[in-house]
Amino acid sequence: MAKIKKHGKSPPNIYAHLARNSIIGLVLIALALSVGMCGYHIFEKMSWIDSFYNASMILSGMGPSGNLSSGAGKLFAGAYALFSGLAFAAIIVIMLSPVIHMFFRKLHIEMGRSEDD
Repeated sequence: MAKIKKHGKSPPNIYAHLARNSIIGLVLIALALSVGMCGYHIFEKMSWIDSFYNASMILSGMGPSGNLSSGAGKLFAGAYALFSGLAFAAIIVIMLSPVIHMFFRKLHIEMGRSEDD
């Protein structure tokens, strides 16, 4: 069994890291939702509530909720859908990165490696 060298400091507080990363993720979601709302409001002349509904449906991966009438609105909706797919995946990774990091640290320790290797 490998010896694990301790550095004398306490282990990182995963709950604090999760809280911080969750706040960052929620801010990023709010920014992405704001971009979508502004785009639908400007390009499709939708009301703010309809813009919110369409942007949130696209951002969550559910798909568009209404028919788009302008070419600019359709181009925006396509670009926003592509952006939303990537943004959603990136935000989830940001929010869960403390758990992922802890998992890989534990995996490294359980494989019998020490910091002396």
